[in-house]
Amino acid sequence: MNAATVDDLLARERRGDRTALVDATGREYDRHWLCTSSWKAGNFLRHSGVREDVTVGVAGEGPLALLAFFGTTLLEGTTRFDPPTDLAETDAFRALVVPTEDGDAYELPPGAQRVYYGDQPDQPGIHHFEAGLWSENPSFPPLSVDPETALVTDSERTLTHGEALEAARGVVDDHGLDPDDRVVVRAPLSELGTVIAGVLAPLLIEAPIVLTDGEDATEARGAVAVGSDPVPEPARIGVDVLED
Repeated sequence: MNAATVDDLLARERRGDRTALVDATGREYDRHWLCTSSWKAGNFLRHSGVREDVTVGVAGEGPLALLAFFGTTLLEGTTRFDPPTDLAETDAFRALVVPTEDGDAYELPPGAQRVYYGDQPDQPGIHHFEAGLWSENPSFPPLSVDPETALVTDSERTLTHGEALEAARGVVDDHGLDPDDRVVVRAPLSELGTVIAGVLAPLLIEAPIVLTDGEDATEARGAVAVGSDPVPEPARIGVDVLED
């Protein structure tokens, strides 16, 4: 739990065969896959102009949405989950990563890049996230990220790497999380508290992140859920973890 910035949680020495992520179908991904795929995502998004001081919009709740977040993080960019469809006047906005079927709903500022996942996009000039991931270099240059670098925003509040990790440590301590606890995400990633409690807190202690699609809300999938009552898991963490 000594990480200073989120990229430290994806470092080479943290690779291994422990389960890092479970998708809505129950498929498990180990830490080696998570780290390596995040590096690939960073290398790919670099081609779309992602860098420090730019914002990337990410839609979706599955593994590819998380990889887009982690790839943006490695490039010192800021992620906004579930962005509004009208982004034409958002100057810092640089790229949009969304399911292909939803892409046409978004208006982007000049120069912003569209990155779709799922079906292969048939429009010219639009990148396909999966194709880019699998063809990218599975390594990443050494980083030196300032803890004051912006990490994630909901437009009303922006958290730095340092702030986000401090809050995630608080979640681990306050709720007694340990590496064997499967943390089930039952709230949207657009909530900053979901990112803190459902993604970064388990990542800190190498506990599995369990994603859902909303269709198994009556079936327990782990030890603790992040979301609103009622949840089927035996314990719950609310998304208000950032409130004083």
